[in-house]
Amino acid sequence: MPTRILPAVGDADAVRSVTTLLSQLPDAEPVAPVADSTQLVDTLARLAAESVDELPEVVVVHERIGPVPALELIREVALRFPSVGVILVTSDASPGLFQAAMDYGARGLVALPLSYEELASRVQAVSQWSVGVRRHLGSGGDVFTGAGGTVVTVSGAKGGVGATLTAIQLALAAQASGRATALVDMDLQTGDIASYLDVQFRRSVVDLAAITDISPRVLADAVFRHDTGLALLLAPGEGERGEDVTDRAARQIVSALRSRYEVVVIDCGAQLGGAGAAAVEMADTALLVTTPDVVAVRGAKRAVRMWDRLQIRKAEETTVVVNRHTRSTEIQPPLIRKITGTVVAATAIPAHFKELQAVVDAGRVHELENKSTVKQALWGLAGELGLVKAAQGDRKAGRLRGDRGSVSFRRRRDGGGGT
Repeated sequence: MPTRILPAVGDADAVRSVTTLLSQLPDAEPVAPVADSTQLVDTLARLAAESVDELPEVVVVHERIGPVPALELIREVALRFPSVGVILVTSDASPGLFQAAMDYGARGLVALPLSYEELASRVQAVSQWSVGVRRHLGSGGDVFTGAGGTVVTVSGAKGGVGATLTAIQLALAAQASGRATALVDMDLQTGDIASYLDVQFRRSVVDLAAITDISPRVLADAVFRHDTGLALLLAPGEGERGEDVTDRAARQIVSALRSRYEVVVIDCGAQLGGAGAAAVEMADTALLVTTPDVVAVRGAKRAVRMWDRLQIRKAEETTVVVNRHTRSTEIQPPLIRKITGTVVAATAIPAHFKELQAVVDAGRVHELENKSTVKQALWGLAGELGLVKAAQGDRKAGRLRGDRGSVSFRRRRDGGGGT
């Protein structure tokens, strides 16, 4: 049986040299190369959705692939598609890089300039390993499947603007619509999701930080299954332990969650650390919650500029959510859009804290009544972001069924937007 080899090479000159050599290998069946990390993951996900047997046995990753760095890409491929063997092609064949590549999940390393003998030997060994893994998985294995879920991060322009409540309600809306949803508290020092949902659980995101291979079983042991169906990955009870979650660990955790759940909502809090920065960078949608006052809007502008300076996310790739909105306030969404240079969500959240006070004080925000205008707005925001899966019969009416009733996605005429 021929060995299917998928090259992931961004450099045009390197593409030619790699594909030429691969085509000369015995019993090799090179497939069309992919030019970046996104295309590679999407291609593998599409093939995996058909069958594990459709996946190539070998993926060759060039060191200059982007936008995700080569080692991080290898980590994601190894985690999501464990039966695919990855070979790193690099000009640095030092023992240090070799060890790092193995730690990230590569099955081999080939030095540049490419040698036919070295490449052939490595491809053969990795191919045999891949075939053996698939034979083992054929008898029943615990592996990630699916094309990968949607990751949404929720950050606050400053403390107290309602980011945590926004994250919780977005996750509840997605779960109620029938999507498997995980809610993650990445506000590692001051996270409050457990308090808002009346949860006591001894495990936290820190328990995954030191694990180099997060299997579905390991992930399941770390999450708490809430009564609403949400999978909760909580912040540590001791804030100082949050330092154990590095940006590298956060990338691995987010990748594992993305592979397991259809929707992953991450509360990043108002302070940016390495883990939060990694989550925002990896997110499909990055929300920045602000209130319509001078201090909060300045905080939003400051956060957007910092993300841009650190090359985490561009302003135009960030969505601002306006919370505690009223028509009488001087600062309206169009002005916030102009000040921050971001996209502003069409759904604003109304300033009706009285609706929230009882459930917040009780730590039962998941029991917020359907008639609450705040809940309707937040679930409407979930619809705007594409996080919900509406029932077939409710699509024309624009309504989401679930959570003891239906919640309208139509915005209130007064544009009220706060939690």
